[in-house]
Amino acid sequence: MHAPAVPEELPEDPPPFPERDVTGTAAAEQAARSLQSLPEELAARLPQLLEAMVSVGSGLDLHSTLDRIAETAASLTGARYAAIGVINDKGDGLADFITYGIPQEHRELIGALPDGRSGLLGALIKDPATVRLDDLTQDPRSMGFPPHHPPMRTFLGVPIRVGGEVFGNLYLTEKRGGGSFSIYDLHMVKVLATEAGIQIGNARLYEATRQRERWIDGSVAVTTALLSGADADESLTVVAEQARKLANASAAFVLLTAEEGGLEIVAESTESGPSSALGLLVPPESPVVDLVLSGEPVFIDDAATDDRLITELARAYGPTMFLPLESGGRVLGVLAAPRVGGAQPYTEAEKTLAVQFAAQAALALMMAEAQRDRERLAVFEDRDRIARDLHDLVIQRLFATGMMLESAQRRSVVPEVQTGVGKAIDELDVTIQEIRTAIFALQQGPAEAPSGLRTRVLREINMAAVPLGFKPSHRFLGPVDTVVGELTGKNLIAALREALSNAFRHAQAGQIEVVVDAGAQLPDGREGVRLTVADDGVGIPEGGRRSGLKNLKRRAESLGGDSWYGQGIGDDGAGTTVVWQAPH
Repeated sequence: MHAPAVPEELPEDPPPFPERDVTGTAAAEQAARSLQSLPEELAARLPQLLEAMVSVGSGLDLHSTLDRIAETAASLTGARYAAIGVINDKGDGLADFITYGIPQEHRELIGALPDGRSGLLGALIKDPATVRLDDLTQDPRSMGFPPHHPPMRTFLGVPIRVGGEVFGNLYLTEKRGGGSFSIYDLHMVKVLATEAGIQIGNARLYEATRQRERWIDGSVAVTTALLSGADADESLTVVAEQARKLANASAAFVLLTAEEGGLEIVAESTESGPSSALGLLVPPESPVVDLVLSGEPVFIDDAATDDRLITELARAYGPTMFLPLESGGRVLGVLAAPRVGGAQPYTEAEKTLAVQFAAQAALALMMAEAQRDRERLAVFEDRDRIARDLHDLVIQRLFATGMMLESAQRRSVVPEVQTGVGKAIDELDVTIQEIRTAIFALQQGPAEAPSGLRTRVLREINMAAVPLGFKPSHRFLGPVDTVVGELTGKNLIAALREALSNAFRHAQAGQIEVVVDAGAQLPDGREGVRLTVADDGVGIPEGGRRSGLKNLKRRAESLGGDSWYGQGIGDDGAGTTVVWQAPH
């Protein structure tokens, strides 16, 4: 037999407590009459109820509040077990399930928590009513228990309302000492549930405020990082790192449109460190690509089973959101933040905050891009001026000097002098050719870069020669242009640019050697390419910034390689040697 879903009235229904607008002596008299008319058993337990209400109201952390409510309700009614089922945003299941009384080792044996889509718990979600049962196993709505679940018979369920909406249900089972939950137990739990609703509302408001503050702080951190002069790759990595932390995701990826269509992962941040996701293409036929590039965010409850995701990478994750990095009607890219399989889906509040974060990050990216464009324009103007000066002044003077030396050589009758002057003229010719090469590099735009890896390396070296004031020496070992793949080559050029930039900005080097070895053997036996950039500068100071070196290592590890640094080529090992290697 089980009790009806709606309990009977108390034997002597006490008069109501004073309304909120009743004050003064009248309120005191009404409260006194209410207390005097309470049944003896209920009046005896009133101090315990008041103490329980005070306990529930201490603290603002939501999960801690729910733990206290479950423990307090069990203590108040003498229940062996208590639980709170938090209804999800859709109202069709449970978003969280807090338990009391079940040891941790039993929880692990039981396995997954109930989802609230079936059985008695599901029925109470669809119809949130007070339920008191002598034997829940006999209720037709019961679906039984999973293996290793402790036996439960007596049952008391009360909905918890927050601001007029059902937040979840409070469940109590197995009254100690035998017997069923009494009508007085029910009455006190209903009072406790009312107080719990108030405290949960306060805790949720506090949690929402803290969450909003974290997302705002994250947006500020992204804006500050992007406008501090970091390169494009590092800027996108900052966006991914902040998004992963704020969304409590296991990973975050920034994707940009690929030349062949679709999206390419260009930056990542994962809990487990660098992965092989960099460079992965999401094909254009994926339905998600069109949606997100049109400016529409996409939220997925389980990436492993959703048919709209067609990459193998997606099968490793659960709840995922794809956010367009859109500003001023222009979609710069896509931010993806997946959680592990089986994790809780993103709430509506999290989705709203994430969309706002993506918009702020896109605006910061546009501002950073505009800033880099201005800096790039200034560099191009300087390069044009330097190229004109080299052509119009330096080369002309060298020509004039060469002609003067040739004239002196003809007039000289001493063979040694003629030989020495001839060598000087030859050196001037070589110098003029090198200056012309530098002028060509200065006048060459980024879009004109040739595709061969060897040529791209030479271009980077010639570009670096201008700010350095000298041309780094270089050597190529092995078939550089034929065995190194495009993805590895692109990352090698970025690593070379970073290493030369560090040498110029920090090392104060007077000599730099660049070696590209396409026949290198990696520690695991695979064939690869190794880039070595060595200088005779001041080295890396203790406590100095190493973000550039970390970026090099992250690039290499994402391809299955590695990067490190050591002593340079100066006297007694002065300077720095940076090594970057990856499979072909």
